Amino acid sequence: MAGNAVIFKPATQGAVSGIKLIEALADTGLPKGLLSLITGHGSVIGDYLIEHPGINMISFTGSTQTGQRLSQKSIMIPLVLELGGKDPAIVCADADLDTTVSNIVSGAFSYSGQRCTAVKRVLVDDKIADELVAKLKPAVNALTVGSPDANNTVVPLISDKAADFVQNLIDDALAKGATLVTGNKRQGNPLAPTLLDNVTEDMDVAWIEPFGPVLPIMRVPSTDEAIRIANKSKFGLQASVFAQELDEALKIAGGVEAGTVQVNGRPERGPDNFPFLGVKASGMGTQGVHNSILSMSREKLTVINLKSVKQGG
Repeated sequence: MAGNAVIFKPATQGAVSGIKLIEALADTGLPKGLLSLITGHGSVIGDYLIEHPGINMISFTGSTQTGQRLSQKSIMIPLVLELGGKDPAIVCADADLDTTVSNIVSGAFSYSGQRCTAVKRVLVDDKIADELVAKLKPAVNALTVGSPDANNTVVPLISDKAADFVQNLIDDALAKGATLVTGNKRQGNPLAPTLLDNVTEDMDVAWIEPFGPVLPIMRVPSTDEAIRIANKSKFGLQASVFAQELDEALKIAGGVEAGTVQVNGRPERGPDNFPFLGVKASGMGTQGVHNSILSMSREKLTVINLKSVKQGG
């Protein structure tokens, strides 16, 4: 749309869906050479691509570690990064718990938690924490686990290595005193959706993005403490605030360091016309139709001084 030729390099483990996407676009009759596909390990071809003199702009979605490497390599090349997140759901004492539970469960466990915008921790007011956990437990237990072919909600993770990573976070939390509400069952790759209560700041799952079906509950005495813990993270992609008092919700939203804050809703990509961005280690630049076209365009200004030129007839 911005008049550029594009080279698309899908993630190695997700290459099949990327290939299908390019095949579908090719079937629309795009001119040959306008859209190209390259597959392979980023560690092998990534540097070559981003350092090639024919590349004028880079847009990357993936891990913070890879994004930081790209930013070091792509000197003087415009760069948009959409990276990881540790998206908090802040639950106030006056929150509508039915709305809150519905959004937290779908936000945390859809796609098995393999979304940068998944709910990855809950910061709940002490006064309603017991009630919230009591409502979350049956909602999590109702999620089905298995093959996506059978329309299950929680499906196998992208790899055994990813499942091991999530399991290690669960094991670390339990060893340090977290309470297992439900889950922590594993058969090979698939992990049962796991809910952990009484998670504290010394536990890895409080800070590390799991990219899997585990949700830590952190109890806080005040909204100020919730904001402090939310902002202590190196990430700042999205956040949710659940409250019935709008002024309080907006105050919290203003205090949280995040690209987007949802009030009484789960974090998500949103409509394409919305700006989509992260701060801190969650990204650089802004996506969305309007912003993406701007970032993939090169502005140029021509100033005509009419007194010193001939105007044609």
